[in-house]
Amino acid sequence: MPLNLPSRLPAVEILKSENIFVMDSQQASTQDIRPLRIVILNLMPLKITTETDLIRLLSNTPLQIEVDFLKISGHISKNTPVEHMMTFYKDFSTLRNENYDGMIITGAPVEQMPFEEVDYWKEVSEIFDWARTHVTSTLYICWAAQAGLYHFYGVPKYPLPQKMFGIFKHKVYDHQNPIFRGFDDEFYVPHSRHTEVRKSDIEKVPELTLLSESEESGVYMVMARGGREFFITGHSEYSPYTLDTEYRRDLDKGLPIEMPLNYYRNNDPKEGPLVRWRGHANLLFSNWLNYFVYQQTPYDIREIK
Repeated sequence: MPLNLPSRLPAVEILKSENIFVMDSQQASTQDIRPLRIVILNLMPLKITTETDLIRLLSNTPLQIEVDFLKISGHISKNTPVEHMMTFYKDFSTLRNENYDGMIITGAPVEQMPFEEVDYWKEVSEIFDWARTHVTSTLYICWAAQAGLYHFYGVPKYPLPQKMFGIFKHKVYDHQNPIFRGFDDEFYVPHSRHTEVRKSDIEKVPELTLLSESEESGVYMVMARGGREFFITGHSEYSPYTLDTEYRRDLDKGLPIEMPLNYYRNNDPKEGPLVRWRGHANLLFSNWLNYFVYQQTPYDIREIK
């Protein structure tokens, strides 16, 4: 797809090397169409990696997309160069009067803290509320999914006895929902988290619809407001070696970590990962963009309410 990105964003060259078509802002300006405007609130520590993972999936439709990156004001990223943040990221204060067709809010390495103790909880809550009146559809991922469910619907999170870590099989509850168009009856998703939300709490809230779960990893996808909000507990956007990198990082630090389940060929890290979530991930993002963003957003983006 023609993905309109800043020409010097590192993800551009990475994705071109993978034979994925991206378009920088200079080339996109020659096309006489209104691109979909997507804003990404990137709360992950390795921001360049997360940017690349998300853009890889956003590139899988024929729609032209213009991407803005949003950061938390005053929060210094320790794992991303300051120059990168200053060049490619904007503060909420500069975007709050804008409207977007879609928004993605990532996970964050704060899931074991109570929500209110996260130093940017006040601002992220304000961004959640803003999205309801300025964005057609918002995709909440991992910690953001837990945070959104808690902020809007009072759904609590619970600590797990050990990290949910690996690739898990999921089932679809509503095959008629367009978000699942093209899905198989079962599909796989990476998970990497220390906490969970529970089905029993989701079912107490009439505004929430549980769309998918796993016998092993629990609740996966919850929908609200007719698809204007999706809460996804897994990491469908992960590249093949993300879990491997996390596993080896924790081993090197001497942290208690089990080998990711259902991930390595023959359960042997030396044989590398068996990738079986990529097809589902591409369908998930293309279905979201097509059926819940592109087909729902008004032509005049200022009419989003």
